[in-house]
Amino acid sequence: MIIKEYRIILPLTVEEYQIAQLYMVAKKSKENTKDGEGIEILTNEPYEDAKSKGQYTHKVIYLAKDSLPRFASMILPASALQVHEKAWNAFPYCKTEYSCPFFGDKLVLSLESMHKEGKGEIENALSCDADTLKNRTVDFIDISNDPIDSKDYKESEDPSKFKSEKTGRGPLVGPNWKDTITPSMTCYKLCRVEFRYWGLQTKVENFIHKTGVRDVLLKAHKALFCWIDEWYGLTIDDIRKIEQDTKDQLKKALDEQKQQQQKSEK
Repeated sequence: MIIKEYRIILPLTVEEYQIAQLYMVAKKSKENTKDGEGIEILTNEPYEDAKSKGQYTHKVIYLAKDSLPRFASMILPASALQVHEKAWNAFPYCKTEYSCPFFGDKLVLSLESMHKEGKGEIENALSCDADTLKNRTVDFIDISNDPIDSKDYKESEDPSKFKSEKTGRGPLVGPNWKDTITPSMTCYKLCRVEFRYWGLQTKVENFIHKTGVRDVLLKAHKALFCWIDEWYGLTIDDIRKIEQDTKDQLKKALDEQKQQQQKSEK
């Protein structure tokens, strides 16, 4: 198992991030439903248990073969291209678990998140035990300077070039932009990845951390900041309406994709 704690510093308040993150997830879900890929929202409802209460979501993520590395797309059947995401959002703490029915309990991927004011200086924001702290690697994600694949680059989602009209924040320029921002907060995300297949374990675990977690977090939070003028001022009720609209649109898009696929197979 490879354990990494990603820390993402943002020029936002914790309260702003709660709205921003939900807005970003809804918008990204719609953007990513195309060309054989998509997200189906099965459940989005309040939950309460003995320890916490918040919003529970269960999604199915459909992957396209051409989105996988070549070695994987050559050996994996269609049944391996579905990933289930279950999330318990008790903000500022959130927990997300991912599973793939094809691999069963041989693949374990979990993400615990805590959101705090400051600039990433808290060394145990998620109250990890001593063994976890010993085995984790801390990785700071810089939304302005960390590189992304050229095919994914959008100038409109480049924090080094964006300035918010509503808040005046940005652009985030230079290696030390984090030292000058007000307000500031940090997403602390502890990610555990385990792939129990001898001979492939380390390679796949590293691939999932890089492509399936870090790259996704980087692109998502670059966009989250650059979309600030879209979500700034929204309420949680506004977000729930957007989420319901997103659920309906995703269902329609996936149904159309399935119909087209059935026609092409005849």
